[in-house]
Order: sequence, then C-alpha cells, then structure tokens
Amino acid sequence: MMDKELLAERVEEVLRQAGFSTSDRCYLRPRSFDLAARKGNQFLFLKILSNIDGLNEQTALEVRRLAKHLLASPILVGEKTRDQYLERGAVYFRYGIPTLSLFTLADCLLDEALPLVYAAHGGLYVRIDGTRMRQLRLARGISLGALASELGVSRRTISKYEVEDMDTSVDVALKLEEIFEQELIQPVDPFHHETVEEDKGPVTDTILRLLLEIGFDVVPTGQAPFNAITRLGDLVVLTGVSKFSQSMLKKARLMSSLSAVARTKSVVIVDGETKLECIEETVLIEKRELETIDQTRDFEDLVSEKQNK
Repeated sequence: MMDKELLAERVEEVLRQAGFSTSDRCYLRPRSFDLAARKGNQFLFLKILSNIDGLNEQTALEVRRLAKHLLASPILVGEKTRDQYLERGAVYFRYGIPTLSLFTLADCLLDEALPLVYAAHGGLYVRIDGTRMRQLRLARGISLGALASELGVSRRTISKYEVEDMDTSVDVALKLEEIFEQELIQPVDPFHHETVEEDKGPVTDTILRLLLEIGFDVVPTGQAPFNAITRLGDLVVLTGVSKFSQSMLKKARLMSSLSAVARTKSVVIVDGETKLECIEETVLIEKRELETIDQTRDFEDLVSEKQNK
C-alpha cells in the first residue's frame, strides 16, 4: 500500500495532467483537507488518506462545511477500506463525502469516465433510469409481473425502480440492459453530490466577533490553516487570527496559495503589531485597525489598499 505522501504526489500529478491548478499542500496541523484544486469553475477540496477509515466524523463535517461555503466539491481519495482495496470505477461515501481511488479519480478527470457503481452497506449498487425503463417496458408490452418474474424480484420492486428511481444491484441492472438492449445505468457524478445543510457553529473568538459585529457572515473552522471564512455577498475572505510569529508567516503563505485557487481574498488579523502589509497575497491587519472599522465597506477598502501598495 502507498503511504499518504506518495499517494498525495500521485493525486497532484493526476490533477496537473487534467489541467487543474493546485494549491500548496497543507502541511500545518490540524488539517481537515490536504489540497485545493481548480479547473475553470470546477473547484475541488481534497482529503487524501491511504485508508479511508481514518476519516472521522468531525473532520468530514469541517470538509463539507468548507466546501459548501467556498462552492467546492469535497472529495476523499484513498486506497483501502479495512483490508480491501477500493474498486476502480466505484464511488464510496465516508460521512457524506464522495470517496474515490486514485485510478477512479484519474478515469473521471483524464478520460471523463464517471463511475457507474457506488458502494453502500451490503455491496455495490447502480442507479438506473426508471423513467426510461418504464417507457421501454410499456412500448414492448411487457407486464410488471412478467419482468419481475424474469428478474427474480417482486412486482413492487419493479414499480419502485420505475417510479421511485430505487437503486439496484449490478447484476439486476445488467440483466435489465440485456432484456431491453438499451443502456439504463446512470453514472454517479462524485463532483456534484447533494450538499447537506451544515450548522456553521458559534463564533467564540473575540477578534472574529468584531467581523461579525461589522456585518459579515463568519463561518469558524477548527482544523484548517485559517480560522474562519468571512463573507458578505460576493466578497469571500479566508481569515486567520494570530500573533506575529514564524508559524503565522507560514500560515499566511499557505492561505495565499489557497485563496489564489479558491478565488477569494486572504487576511490575517494580527493580535499585536506588524510592519508588514502583506505576506504574498495575504493581507495583514492589526487588531487595533480592525477595532476602528464599523462598516463592511471600510474593511473591504482597507484590504484593497494594503494589497495595492
């Protein structure tokens, strides 16, 4: 089995080959995600683990929350679950995050071949086009009972395939395609997964609360290289809070790389003094400067002014 470092390098290589621009890798701890990648309007937030069972619910919740607020698709890339290698061409799910093997990721991004199968409790399943199946059955004069008998399932099951788009096993789906001589299996798009509404959690940090009081929406983070996503309309800011230090400088550089890919602004509120205006594209604002601001527009102007110096 590949270690995480090698797997991450291979993931970056696949992304580069597919024409994605990628952020620097997140080496700072704690980290809920490893990499951000963009190609046009397709923006991915990637977590990379050799064994996907290493993802815990709290980390998954943060990845989903970050992806939602940055308009990204959360993706987990791994090799194994328990002692089994992930199947090529199958999508797995860990706490609501679509999960792919390296080969499946490459098939999706390099060959535009979306998976046809997803893994759930009890095995591998496929989605079939129930409306199309019903049209074909009626056009050929096949009764529910006759089709059910041929497949070895109940009439109610056939009805659920047609009306409720109930998913089925690979064997049944292939038998249906054989009977109707038509493609009925629908691909699973891991990059357009339904997002669940996430509670963004309370803002407890006193400096972040200043942004809240000015009028921004603030989404705090627990395991990211920034402390919050601050937003108002189209303005989205990766926001850090830190005293001036070497670790803050590293964080600011990483935030700059992430914001370039995420197409956001990047700001660190410095608890203390600094002579620097920016670290790469990350703007530094002293806490005392923030305390003089009472409108979102003034904050926006200050960020632009420091960036343009």
